[in-house]
Amino acid sequence: MARARAQLAYGRWLRRHHRMADSRPLLRAARDSCDALGVLPWSERARQELRASGEGSGPRLREASDTLTPQELQIAQLAAEGLTNKEIGRRLYVSHRTIGAHLYRIFPKLGITSRSEVRGALPRPDGAVA
Repeated sequence: MARARAQLAYGRWLRRHHRMADSRPLLRAARDSCDALGVLPWSERARQELRASGEGSGPRLREASDTLTPQELQIAQLAAEGLTNKEIGRRLYVSHRTIGAHLYRIFPKLGITSRSEVRGALPRPDGAVA
């Protein structure tokens, strides 16, 4: 986070000293880092600075997993590990039918149609998508 803030500060300084071309790579890097870390106020500041430097920067694209509730995310992660609905239900102390209902709502949110696609639709712990 410290690096992203430093990039933003230096990029802002460069832009305010009319060095637009020099500021853009730093501002892009700050925006991308803040997006990846989920620090939305800082990524929005980087976007504003980029726009002020003359480069368009659209809104942050939400990942499909951002739309899942915490319980849906937990169920999707367990399904991605290959557990059956009954096994997931035992772990979470709910019925397998409740798990099925959750998966029915999860699939459209992730833009998938089968259980085998769940793993590829969820972000890995390192932040990348599988």
